[in-house]
Amino acid sequence: MGPVSARSYPGQQAINVTVRPAERARQEIDYGRRGKGYVYGALRETTGACWTQCYLRRCKADFIDFLCFVDSQVPKEVERIYAIMDNLDMHHCNDLLLFMVHHERWELVYQPTYAAYLNLIEPWWKTLRSLALKGRRLETWQEIVEAIDDATAYWNAHKHPFVWGKRRRHRSPRRSGIAVLPKVA
Repeated sequence: MGPVSARSYPGQQAINVTVRPAERARQEIDYGRRGKGYVYGALRETTGACWTQCYLRRCKADFIDFLCFVDSQVPKEVERIYAIMDNLDMHHCNDLLLFMVHHERWELVYQPTYAAYLNLIEPWWKTLRSLALKGRRLETWQEIVEAIDDATAYWNAHKHPFVWGKRRRHRSPRRSGIAVLPKVA
């Protein structure tokens, strides 16, 4: 997720729609550059566990450092780690090949170009962004790091397997019984 900058992030505040003239949603104007950085994240969808780390830059060295951090967090009993990557330049660097040589259990899977919806971490980023940033005014990069760490800790305390697909409230109810196949004439 990134770049993330220190600024005000709009939240959802209730407004009274019955009052005339109607109220408008307001947000204070936020000027200034107060620091920015990048958040790297990994999600283990079967358990819901996640790991995040914040860096000031988006470079190959920081990416490899994050992969080493994730490798240390994933239990040694896990024989294979599949990392789904997009087509960012740092996901194809020589340093990544050296990482793969020293970490045999990792396998990289590259998603097709313009297919971010295939990557399960994208909807999770939306959830993390909502937990960490929504409705807050962050003055410094250190406040962002603390907010991301708090949101990650909250997620891991309440983790559950992350299901890919439509949310339950958008699904039609399942019918019990045996499925009936249409007759072919």
